[in-house]
Amino acid sequence: MKAMIFAAGRGERMRPLTDTCPKPLLKVRGRPLIVWHVLNLVRAGITDIVINHSHLGHLIEETLGDGSAYGARIAYSPESTPLETAGGIAQARHLLGEEPFLAISGDIYCPYFDFKQVLDVLADKDVLGTPYPADQRDIAWTYLVPNPDFHPQGDFGLTLFAINNTDDTKWTFANIGVYRPEMFDGITPGSHARLGDLLRSYADQGRVGGEVYPGEWTNVGTPQQLNVLNALNGITPRASAT
Repeated sequence: MKAMIFAAGRGERMRPLTDTCPKPLLKVRGRPLIVWHVLNLVRAGITDIVINHSHLGHLIEETLGDGSAYGARIAYSPESTPLETAGGIAQARHLLGEEPFLAISGDIYCPYFDFKQVLDVLADKDVLGTPYPADQRDIAWTYLVPNPDFHPQGDFGLTLFAINNTDDTKWTFANIGVYRPEMFDGITPGSHARLGDLLRSYADQGRVGGEVYPGEWTNVGTPQQLNVLNALNGITPRASAT
């Protein structure tokens, strides 16, 4: 399996820090956010990694290089302007191949997420070995987290490992998911598109699986959140996906 790390955002709420440093290179507990992901992916055996970038993207390439220092093989998908999440995937399709791939935001901190668990979440056959029809099998698998105080409405409902848009009780999307490439067939490379819109559409078709991740997870959105992470020893407040 290949992985894509989203690293093209401008990080407006992180200014002035992001005026001179791309958000994924900001350090948490002595290590850039994106390096936490790279190391944890390699530990799980996921060594082919695609990173999109835009704002100060050359600094990401200079820092990570070809990935060999981390035991990875890194390819880059530069964007002249950020194309959003689904647009970034469509732009990088030629690098991701034709098998399901993992995608994760470069500005979240989840140091204990075990990426081995993503390797077989999208099944092609049922328990008896019968292939699922291509138009009925899950097209994506998502990870959700408990809602933070300032995002109490959440993003998706979850029933029997299937996400939905209708449940009264919702969870927050963790910005971690596994996707089949055909999910992005309708997006022209170079165009802007958001992953959330696609997930909602396929969730209405009953084709998006999911589960709750209970471990440490923070979307590092502001300098204050970054300071809290760097000040605490193992106790991290949650932050909403934005």
